Amino acid sequence: MASTNQSASTAADVNNPQLNVFQLIQAHQEKAARLPPIEEIKTILSYSLRGVLSTFSLKYEGYPSGSMVDFACDAYGSPILAVSSLAVHTKDLLASPRCSLLVSKDPEDRTDLVIVVHGDALPVAESETEAIRSAYLATHPEAFWVDFGDFQFLRIEPKVVRYVSGVATALLGSGEFSKEEFRTAKVDPVYQFSKPITSHMNKDHADETKLIVQHSTSVPVEFADMLDIDSLGFNVKAGCQGNTFKLRIPFTRRATDRKDVKTLIVEMLQAARTVIK
Repeated sequence: MASTNQSASTAADVNNPQLNVFQLIQAHQEKAARLPPIEEIKTILSYSLRGVLSTFSLKYEGYPSGSMVDFACDAYGSPILAVSSLAVHTKDLLASPRCSLLVSKDPEDRTDLVIVVHGDALPVAESETEAIRSAYLATHPEAFWVDFGDFQFLRIEPKVVRYVSGVATALLGSGEFSKEEFRTAKVDPVYQFSKPITSHMNKDHADETKLIVQHSTSVPVEFADMLDIDSLGFNVKAGCQGNTFKLRIPFTRRATDRKDVKTLIVEMLQAARTVIK
């Protein structure tokens, strides 16, 4: 009976191309190299720009309050807020510093990575203000208003950093890190080049990216757009059989800098073209 069921299942797999594609993707994703979770989380948070801040409402006691805020991270990965004394969330935080900051890697994709920082938002010491101001403006160069008299910098001192991922990054799973673990974790040195590299590849080398993805995954993708890059590989959004997937494409070795990323991509493209020939 078990043999009959297995044969029927195999036949169903052969007759279901979408299921076959899913199996190819799953097998590939399980083997694809990626950063350790704590490094990936800290890296993404460090290069994020905006999140949802939750505070204890001063006006509506006992109820939470939420607001969308821009932020930057200091050298240890702690989020920095530039807040106006007129803002509701500033009044909430000055009354009770306990808060959380939710950051979504892809706000348009609820299945992608979500990071939540739980901590206390405390005023930045006067001796640190200039360094913090520089860090904030490096992330938000248009934020001239930070010098207005009603603005001040608050640092969210993390107690716990949680993360959860859905279908798109299921292999990362979920978990949490303590303040000490998160503080000492490294930020990937290659991720900072994601925007210029992915923009160039998507604009000028879309066909080449598709070829690399097809070769790496064995999935006959119809398109593949680069999303971001780190020292161990890159992520793409790809389409196949009417479905869209996010795939992890590993490098053949760790990239050391931006120039090395180009070298690795060229090598991967040459390998893909060799197979076609």
